[in-house]
Amino acid sequence: MTWGAPRTSQPMRSPPEAAAIPRASSLPPRAVLVTRPTELDELIARHGTLAQVRFHLKSRGQSLDDLTHRHDRQAAALQAVQSAIPLAWRRARVSRESLDRFLFEPEDLVIAVGQDGLVANTAKYLHGQPVLGINPLPEFYEGVLVRYPAGAAPDALATFAANTLSTTPHTMVQATLADGQRLVALNEVFIGHRTHQSARYTLNWQSRSERQSSSGVIVATGTGATGWAKSIVRNREGAPALPTPDAPALSFFVREAWPSRSTGATLTDGIIENDCPLTLTSEMNEGGTLFGDGLEDDRLDFSWGQVATLGPADHPLQLARL
Repeated sequence: MTWGAPRTSQPMRSPPEAAAIPRASSLPPRAVLVTRPTELDELIARHGTLAQVRFHLKSRGQSLDDLTHRHDRQAAALQAVQSAIPLAWRRARVSRESLDRFLFEPEDLVIAVGQDGLVANTAKYLHGQPVLGINPLPEFYEGVLVRYPAGAAPDALATFAANTLSTTPHTMVQATLADGQRLVALNEVFIGHRTHQSARYTLNWQSRSERQSSSGVIVATGTGATGWAKSIVRNREGAPALPTPDAPALSFFVREAWPSRSTGATLTDGIIENDCPLTLTSEMNEGGTLFGDGLEDDRLDFSWGQVATLGPADHPLQLARL
């Protein structure tokens, strides 16, 4: 799609379309840079000084060189992107840890500078804003979501200002509890036990129902099909084909279902669409949880009797395409 054409948010169809809100003419554009601390930043925060980090690593036979190299490359990419933002534009910078407290504006251009996971961490807080993924270390990060070098930023900013920035929709997964709590993720949602012991629940899908005891359930998008879901499919015969990132469909996989006198192991994977969601009813007194994209601290409790409904979210991530 081309960014800038006014639309209203609609449920995803095939092919999915997302909302695009025209920028207010009274305000200049705003670029929001999203980053996370580098490995070196985190070590300095833990040990106090660079000298202490060097001593810590040396005492374990490790070198600071690789960490310094990646830190410097991240800083250089960030500086290049910042320099490309026109002086007349508004700008903001937010760290991954502060995303849940940051107020995105409907007309922002969001620029994630870092690894692919940074885009996933950001996506759940957006509602149609385009995201430009900048990869500071293409030899180190896969680049599935951070597709462009820092040198691509000037063109992206120019096309955004001209309302001609194209985006590709990426379907997201939404989990909703019966009490109204909601969780959205870009790659996958995990439903299971917080300590990864056996999870007990009843699974319902396509008019079929099965009481299960397993290591948990993964509900993955086409974007997440390159990660955790791909690992599961690789070792499972007869698994359904994973959807493409823009398809309004999800895949679910039950991990290590245990057949017993009271639990089954026949309903272990399938495709979820808007008109055929997946529901799970918890039978866990404590420790039941749902979390998305590997962020266990950002979770919903899934205790006994709670019902979770999982399906495609009502809005996709809009990933910038140059």
